[in-house]
Amino acid sequence: MKSRAIRAGVPIAFGTAAISGVSVFVNGYGVRAVPDATVYTTSKNLIAAVVLALLFGVVATLTRAGRRSGDRPPPSRSQLAGLAAVAVVGGSVPFVLFFEGLARASSTHASFIQKTLVVWVALLALPLLGERLRVMHVAAMGLIVGGLVALDGGLAGFRLGDGELLIFAATLMWAVEVILVRRLLRGVAPSTVALSRMGGGVLLLLVWCAATGKLGPLVHLGTRGWVWSLATGVLLAGYVATWFTALAYAQALDVTAILAAGAPITALLSLVVKGTPLPALGAWGTVLVTAGAALVGAAAWHTATSGRRSPALS
Repeated sequence: MKSRAIRAGVPIAFGTAAISGVSVFVNGYGVRAVPDATVYTTSKNLIAAVVLALLFGVVATLTRAGRRSGDRPPPSRSQLAGLAAVAVVGGSVPFVLFFEGLARASSTHASFIQKTLVVWVALLALPLLGERLRVMHVAAMGLIVGGLVALDGGLAGFRLGDGELLIFAATLMWAVEVILVRRLLRGVAPSTVALSRMGGGVLLLLVWCAATGKLGPLVHLGTRGWVWSLATGVLLAGYVATWFTALAYAQALDVTAILAAGAPITALLSLVVKGTPLPALGAWGTVLVTAGAALVGAAAWHTATSGRRSPALS
């Protein structure tokens, strides 16, 4: 992996973490503003797909990327199958699971479960992507998981209820998506993967709404519902665009570990906006998660700059 790409991927990943932290907090309001979580997810993802299409269209025009696109061959059959799989396991089913779960669980618990994504990605990336688990990854994951537990009040009051299980299932699917996306990005542009994820995913969500009789509520969502869908859809578009770009530049383990830095942002927003006090260990949790993400980012940057590799455990 080229050092220049890694140096670009690290700050982009931190940008994704910031968007994620704000998004989880805002979605805690949005999912309660719309009575049906599936309708909310569909409307929000529809907005995100449109924003991404407009964004990448403008960027392509300004940079004349369209003139150079002929140099890139069209996706192969296997790549098309991979893009379709991303739409299913990344852009549709897990969103329904996550927001159905978020409607029944607190945003703090949701953030804790979703940010354990780094653990599941690590378990998959080692055998499937050939990434190497290094000492700093183990140390960082220890800090991150410990910090997430502290941010969630030492898991006081946490239980694996219906909401938490739905969020956990969505998190596992997104871990699988990371592996698929990382493979696809070796030959497909991030913009293509992002549009396939959100565009294909929202088509599947619309089909699901039609099959379950929810197209009516979607059409008659109302001003309040569309305002929240617009706000969270724009955040989602930014998240996907930066997330996939970071994955194109840096390894999945590094990018996913950095993503955990979004959890302290969600907790701090709850404190400032809602007046929800941090748990007794909340301050320590913020420090630990931030330190873990910073450790991974600094190590990846140093490796890219110096050309040296940190000790591997596998």
